[in-house]
Amino acid sequence: MLQLFRPRSAAVRLTGPRVYIRPPQIADQRVWLALRRDSRAFLEPYEPAWPHDALTPVAFRRRLRRMQNEWQSESTYGFFIFDRETDDLLGGITIANVRRGVIQSATVGYWIGAPHKRRGYMFEGLLLCLDFAFNSLDLHRVEAACLLNNAPSRGLLEKCGFRHEGQAREYLCIAGKWQDHETFAILRTDPRPIIAIQT
Repeated sequence: MLQLFRPRSAAVRLTGPRVYIRPPQIADQRVWLALRRDSRAFLEPYEPAWPHDALTPVAFRRRLRRMQNEWQSESTYGFFIFDRETDDLLGGITIANVRRGVIQSATVGYWIGAPHKRRGYMFEGLLLCLDFAFNSLDLHRVEAACLLNNAPSRGLLEKCGFRHEGQAREYLCIAGKWQDHETFAILRTDPRPIIAIQT
């Protein structure tokens, strides 16, 4: 089943009522740089420390190469989220740390551009990503985490069907320091909202 996604990720696109997700392409460079630049103050408190060249074409191409290599190695699947009507870039979402064998699990992370926050786009993007994780990758469990003070992210995860599982001390290095996180997970068999999906 997974050979569909090797060696080119370009064939993968999932479309919902308002958004679609697909792997990044070199043509996305300009809009990605603009959205990240406009959203820097909003995003930095919730992300790993940005490198000094974070907003340069070199940084985008470096990220794109890494994501393409991760798709080929079947370890991580990165997507950009777009408005279905306008094709505007809205944010990104990644299924990472794919583990096989007896665990069949991965983690999910996401970001939304500041102009598009709190408008329901990430809700739909995350549901599309979960469909890919469970139905295309055949995973059993998807995990997520958010900072203790990130109420919008916590609300998003719960709305999508994730269950709160606990609190992890100094779980991720965010904004340059190790920080505690709330941890969540959803199983393939757990109920989650249904949206119309076009592949």
